Amino acid sequence: MKKLIALFLLVAGAPAFADLDITVTSGATAPTPIAVVPFAQPADVSVDLAQIIGADLDRSGIFKTLPRTDMLEKPTDVAQVNFRNWQTLGQQDLVIGTVTRVGGGIAASFRLLDVYHSDDPAHVLLLGKDGISASDPARYRLLAHQIADLIYERLTGVRGYFSTQFAYVTAVGSKDSRRYQVIVADADGEGPHAIATSRDPLMSPTWSPDGKRIAYVGYDRSGNSAIYVQTPATGDLKKFVGERGINGSPSFSPDGRQLAVTLSFEHNPDIYVIDMATSARRRLTTDSSIDTEASWSPDGRTIAFISDRGGSPQIYTVSASGGEQKRLTFQGKRNEKPVYSPDGKSMALVNLDSSSYRIALLDLASGTLKTLSDGPLDESPSFAPNGVAVIYTKQGRQGSELAMVSLDGRIKQSLRQPGDVREPAWSPYLQ
Repeated sequence: MKKLIALFLLVAGAPAFADLDITVTSGATAPTPIAVVPFAQPADVSVDLAQIIGADLDRSGIFKTLPRTDMLEKPTDVAQVNFRNWQTLGQQDLVIGTVTRVGGGIAASFRLLDVYHSDDPAHVLLLGKDGISASDPARYRLLAHQIADLIYERLTGVRGYFSTQFAYVTAVGSKDSRRYQVIVADADGEGPHAIATSRDPLMSPTWSPDGKRIAYVGYDRSGNSAIYVQTPATGDLKKFVGERGINGSPSFSPDGRQLAVTLSFEHNPDIYVIDMATSARRRLTTDSSIDTEASWSPDGRTIAFISDRGGSPQIYTVSASGGEQKRLTFQGKRNEKPVYSPDGKSMALVNLDSSSYRIALLDLASGTLKTLSDGPLDESPSFAPNGVAVIYTKQGRQGSELAMVSLDGRIKQSLRQPGDVREPAWSPYLQ
């Protein structure tokens, strides 16, 4: 425990971390053209809110933003807009806005306009918000992401995800000097910072439902695995469970009150559920096989897990209160790493069919399995909180790297950072 805490405290003195390089490798057939005009903002506000908003929308793959150099005008008020200019440029929608100083922070106002309804006052204004504020410069980027979320939701009908975060594990250095870190970064790859650093492997980061805690697997002073729960905002770090043998694969219940884990101290690796407040635990599986990688359904009633009891790793389910265990997957040589979609209607997983590991989507009502990624060694899927995309890892030219794919498989992105990047976990909507 002291070892891990000491290593955590060294993070503040660690060198700067490279931002993720996010590139859309394939996109929607016809992304919607949208222009995000530079906001009128004080000269001493160094964060370009409009640039961040446009980059968010562009990276979604659903929208294609107009380069500023192609803009015929740069209005900041509806009265200044010449809609014919934007129609000539083939733009469907237009975003304009202003930023003002409020105390030690800023407030932003913006308008989302339908370029082709300029003669219809009832429909030209799609969305307008005033006084969206950030109290200090550290939150200016978040303010921009929040505006991008609002625009995305208005135009797609689905809540945006730009103001969320990723947690992931990096492994940097040679075998003898390798350093492992749990990194948290914004959904655009900016602001990466380590919340834990160790010379021993760190694994399986997972978010609490309120986004305030992260559980992960580390190693204690004696070299034994343990599950830790950390509150990044305060630095609070607790050793949650550290039995002899395996302590792995933590997964928060939807209400945040319980943690499903894999423990082997009684027998083979089995699934346990532990109360976060009392540490009371119950064992859900007792098979002689290896049972691991628990994942809660959104309603908290069911837990999916991996077992090799049938001869190869496959996904099974069990009631969160215990009882009969049922096999869920039958397609392919093996299926691993289950994670429920936010609406509970599907499950992302790693499917081995022939010789490639790919991310696949299982429709829980029909049993249909649809491959989303290209392989050959894709791992660790995690859903966006709005359910429209999955983040995972794939093999890149310099090692394992993050990638993202939409649920229809049409929009794919690569998220590159030096070193091996593993086990991503997409945050819930942050409160």
